[in-house]
Amino acid sequence: MTQSSGSFINESIERNRELVAREEAEILELIEKDSSNLYTASNNGFWYFYNKKSTDSTNTETPEFGDVVLFDYNITDIDGNVIYAEGEIPTRRYAMDKEELFGGLREGLKLMKEGEIITFIFPSHKAFGYYGDKNKIGTNIPIITRVHLHSITDESNINPN
Repeated sequence: MTQSSGSFINESIERNRELVAREEAEILELIEKDSSNLYTASNNGFWYFYNKKSTDSTNTETPEFGDVVLFDYNITDIDGNVIYAEGEIPTRRYAMDKEELFGGLREGLKLMKEGEIITFIFPSHKAFGYYGDKNKIGTNIPIITRVHLHSITDESNINPN
């Protein structure tokens, strides 16, 4: 029995490796075709470009653990089909790393400064993974999300009420 469960795990690992490689190839092909944007590969396994980058030299803060951020975002599939339109997802108030949020977006917010708008491309394992969002996003769907970070409130400035 141990041997069969071990082979199941090995097969599962191999399937996941193939899925990640296939999604990354698809994403890199999309990036290669898009000559109008300058993409950056993050250290966390996703890609992004700035729609609006802060040029204010005093605007240097990025969110840290416990800070509360206010942001909007939309979601499309990597073919550009709208999954959640702008405004369909309510403006989100999120305490960094203290609440649930899909992994890629949680990591992406940490790269942003107040007022910036960034488009992220997340492979499925950085988005909603195998389970999807139980609504409009199915199993293993890579996504594109455009995020507008409105504000960052330092955790020490938040009333405990």
